Amino acid sequence: MSDAVPFRTDRRTGKLRAPRNTAPVGAGPWDVKRVHPPLYGPVNRDWELVEVPAQRFLALDGAGDPNTAPAHAEAVESLYAVAYAIKFAAKRALGREMVVAPLEGLWYADDASVFTAGAKAEWKWTLLMAEPDWVTDAFIAEAVAGALAKKKLPALVRVRVEMLDEGLSAQLLHVGPYDDEAPALARLHGEFLANNGLRLNGRHHEIYLGDPRRAAPAKLRTVVRQPVAYS
Repeated sequence: MSDAVPFRTDRRTGKLRAPRNTAPVGAGPWDVKRVHPPLYGPVNRDWELVEVPAQRFLALDGAGDPNTAPAHAEAVESLYAVAYAIKFAAKRALGREMVVAPLEGLWYADDASVFTAGAKAEWKWTLLMAEPDWVTDAFIAEAVAGALAKKKLPALVRVRVEMLDEGLSAQLLHVGPYDDEAPALARLHGEFLANNGLRLNGRHHEIYLGDPRRAAPAKLRTVVRQPVAYS
């Protein structure tokens, strides 16, 4: 992990600042897809095991059908607003370039049967966007405040930082509509776990490569991940 950026307070504005040109010499923009290629660019279409290191995210919790719940749409817009605020502030204040990370989601429920039953209104979710370790919590808080000044999105005040350490996980790349993931999930629960002596060890995780608000359903590319542990 990178060393923390030495922040200071600008005496004129009172805002957090850091010395310019703090990026390592010769380094390109931070891009989580380049930092973790096996996790954000897999090509396997059936389940394989991967080791997922601890990562730091913007996070926003909610519940309801992701296709129809206004809360879900607002959460997506809020995370993008904060992520872009961080991107522009990092370039302006730190002299560091970064690529906004893909949207991700953790999915869970009080009763797991709601997933097989398709009862999407009962789903709970945590939406995520990866951030580099050199973006501090204070810098994120300032970005949230800046986004609030521009967008009237109540969910912005609930954006938080989450550390996620999934470790051993089963993962594949799904191409097509989200609702077509069912056969792959059936193979995971009906074959892959038992055949490899594994059990579930965390929340269902999806990474949406590209912007899911704009891509055609047939062209959607989703990394589907399930943390596991040996039984």
